[in-house]
Amino acid sequence: MLSVSKVDLYYGAAQALRGVSLEAKRGEITCVLGRNGVGKTSLLRAVVGQQPVRAGSVSLDGYDLGREAPYTRARRGIGFVPQGREIFPLLTVKENLQTGYAPLGAAQRSIPEHVFELFPVLKDMLGRRGGDLSGGQQQQLAIGRALVTRPQLLVLDEPTEGIQPSIIKDISRAIRFLKEQSGLAILLVEQYLDFCRELADRVYVMDRGEIVHAGVAEDLDDPQVRRHLMV
Repeated sequence: MLSVSKVDLYYGAAQALRGVSLEAKRGEITCVLGRNGVGKTSLLRAVVGQQPVRAGSVSLDGYDLGREAPYTRARRGIGFVPQGREIFPLLTVKENLQTGYAPLGAAQRSIPEHVFELFPVLKDMLGRRGGDLSGGQQQQLAIGRALVTRPQLLVLDEPTEGIQPSIIKDISRAIRFLKEQSGLAILLVEQYLDFCRELADRVYVMDRGEIVHAGVAEDLDDPQVRRHLMV
């Protein structure tokens, strides 16, 4: 589904990514781990089109995305859940979900029922303003909004950040359901090791803008891998 090949990315003169390559396949959860500041969010920005790449390529289902804008990539099937959630605090839950209609044709402009099956609290709070929700509820709303776009690839940037353990379990169940029932390709950036060990089919570890390890989730118990994750 997703292929990132030898990507270099810069912010001005500072290089954030160095020859990064990875794949995220349909029906699999691919997890990217690493310490703060190693380039994980920059990688996601390259995938969703928020930051242009200097070299290399990002392809979706065999199509080279080139320099396509984020909204064009959304139309092609990339759903993004950003770090910090970035919901609209003054819009209601329903209105936040409806912002996911933007890349869709008129016939698809509805909220899929599985959004409420995965996150029942959203159905109970449709009239509440997004800013009145707890952090965990806002994270569920952000994931729900991405699912409204009918993605083929779901990209999540640290979905457990600042979330209480009970909500983390709900999010974990939702991600597993989406993998098993919807056949989505899921690309997940995380720092919570146990969350990735539980969910991931394949893991990539980053350090200093490079991929330093690629393998299966069980590799996270390897001391040589864990040393790249320690602060």
